[in-house]
Amino acid sequence: MPPPPDLTALGERLRRDGFAFLDAPVTGALLGAPAALGDWPAFAASWNDLAPDTYLAAQGRHRRRRHATFAVGEDGAIVRQPHQPHFQSLAYNRLQGDIQRWFEPIEPAVVEGDSLQRILTFSRDLFGALAPPARQWHVEVHQFRIEALPEQAGEPTPEGMHRDGVDYVLVLMIDRHNIASGTTTILASDGTELGSFTLTRPLDAALVDDARVFHGVTPVSPLDPAQPAHRDVLVVTFRAA
Repeated sequence: MPPPPDLTALGERLRRDGFAFLDAPVTGALLGAPAALGDWPAFAASWNDLAPDTYLAAQGRHRRRRHATFAVGEDGAIVRQPHQPHFQSLAYNRLQGDIQRWFEPIEPAVVEGDSLQRILTFSRDLFGALAPPARQWHVEVHQFRIEALPEQAGEPTPEGMHRDGVDYVLVLMIDRHNIASGTTTILASDGTELGSFTLTRPLDAALVDDARVFHGVTPVSPLDPAQPAHRDVLVVTFRAA
């Protein structure tokens, strides 16, 4: 396997293509795993304690999540902000836009743990290098569990192909259990497909320049209809404050 790209090379890929898919060994090397992710088993297990997404449940869809907001200042410090709603305009989310959506907060132990702190630091360093100096960031972190039922596929992106209305997005696979499909596709603004990749292993990742490309994930279904099925991901978004 070739050596993992450094942040400069990875940033150049994002500038050139508008996205990058990373296999788990590459992401792990960039994050300094396993040493820098010392609490990973507890971090991954925290997806078992997510709260129902009541906004989607009202429409017959099954998703669990927790949410937290951070600020990154000129000094690079990553500071958790008071709990607040997640908001997207209808221009970016035609399914649930123009709604202040309040989700249960990410637990303090998860926020303060090695894994999330390292992921946030990596994202700050990568995305910050793509932006003008001394930029301040509004950062949102989402823990997602998509549940698939025998009679109803799970929808990682029920809004379809979309942009999030931010500058940059990191999607990190945490776990898949008894799941088929879930392919991430990237489209140019004119609808041309630029790439596709299925996140299958913990630490498989997708990086997206949200201002330039659209992304979406195909529905997931159980491999064994008699068993529980879920897809767990962490989504981190950076938007210029």
